[in-house]
Amino acid sequence: DGYSHLSPYERKRLKNITENAKFFAALKLHEVSARLNQIATKRQSQGTKRARPKKVEEEPAQRRSMRLLGVEPSGAAVPESPAQPAAQGYPQVPAGPVPMVPEDQAKDSKWTEALLSTWMRISELKADDAERCSPDLERYQESLSSMVLSEENIRKVVKSRVCSMAIHPSESTILVAAGDKWGHVGLWNVSCGSEEGAHIFVPHNLPVCCMHFSPCNPAHLLSLSHESLRCGDVTRAVFDEICRSEEGLSFFDFLEENGCTALVGCWDGAVAVVDRRTPGATSELSADIGFRKTRTVHVHPRSRQYFLAAGLVDVAVFDVRYLKPKGNKPVSCLSGHTKSVASAYFSPVTGSRVVTVSADDRLRIYDTTSLSSTIAVLSSVRHNCNTGRWLSRFQAVWDPKQEHCFVVGSMAQPRQINVFQDTGRLLHSFSSLACLSSVCSINVVHPTQSILVGGNSSGRLYVF
Repeated sequence: DGYSHLSPYERKRLKNITENAKFFAALKLHEVSARLNQIATKRQSQGTKRARPKKVEEEPAQRRSMRLLGVEPSGAAVPESPAQPAAQGYPQVPAGPVPMVPEDQAKDSKWTEALLSTWMRISELKADDAERCSPDLERYQESLSSMVLSEENIRKVVKSRVCSMAIHPSESTILVAAGDKWGHVGLWNVSCGSEEGAHIFVPHNLPVCCMHFSPCNPAHLLSLSHESLRCGDVTRAVFDEICRSEEGLSFFDFLEENGCTALVGCWDGAVAVVDRRTPGATSELSADIGFRKTRTVHVHPRSRQYFLAAGLVDVAVFDVRYLKPKGNKPVSCLSGHTKSVASAYFSPVTGSRVVTVSADDRLRIYDTTSLSSTIAVLSSVRHNCNTGRWLSRFQAVWDPKQEHCFVVGSMAQPRQINVFQDTGRLLHSFSSLACLSSVCSINVVHPTQSILVGGNSSGRLYVF
């Protein structure tokens, strides 16, 4: 057959190829393909028709903006005006004293006068100076359980994200101050119970990172923004400028109980000492403590020569008496943080504990009874601190009435504010399914009353 030299496998393969070729030839696929192509071409030519143009009368007349054409409604030409900026921000607050005038002063000012008069009146009342002892844990938990949130105690006090808060120490009236990311300071008389109880002031241009009522004169409200430290004096109705810096300010605390001197942290890592009695808006001393950033500073409640500074992953105790421009060494280092630290505070009465909040999702408590060179962690609590870019970072603040308990915001559902013991045990969670539906990153506790205020990212305050 002419293929005797092939192997059996090759002869079988050649046979299969020949049979397949005969089979496909018998199907006449080329004729079917040509027929289908002819049918498709015929249908396409029959279905293609030129669209009939619409009559001009059917088209509606296109409307043109008379403003863009530069014509008044009467038909007269509009006179040329200077070009306006594309976007207008908030007006810049100048350096120096700023009058204590609300942003909404165009409205009836009698409500503003009532708010400022209340602030002045309650500041004249002297608080009881008797020694206040912390209640036992069982009574303390009972007081926490009795605190509730109602709709009338919720108010939008500032326009943007709450970055700091302070509560007046008055025992008769609840007056809360809040600072937001646009430099606004809102004052809310919670006890007023009316819509006119809150007003917004604009003493700063940038986020208000820290606020405190003066410990010796609560008629003074000190607020710190990135560019300046100011004192709102209600008796004179003015926001005085205490300190101004181009490096960027981050936090402050009072060095003395009379509130005359303050320790200020800076975003470049330094700290500064400011004396309110000195004329001008410059600091008395600026000291490099070796941090890349200084987020918070806090003065020891008893040994006020010591202060606590929190930076990126650095937390350390320094002695203000030995501060110098360069080469400062810490008294103690609080180690263990693996990511940036948001805050660090001494416990309110003895300063024997320090609580820190870190981005590694840990709340750490340190025993600072004795300030040795290195202080180890006493207890650690797993806590979700991943607030993201749209929420203020959590700060754990001690309850002034309870030496061993602190308050911190939570990302958990349902939305809540947690109270922990320094052992790491969760004591209580403030929540309200009907009223609280957002994260309260910033919280403040009244120094003598069972009152807790939480602030969220939209400028709203919640008072338990």
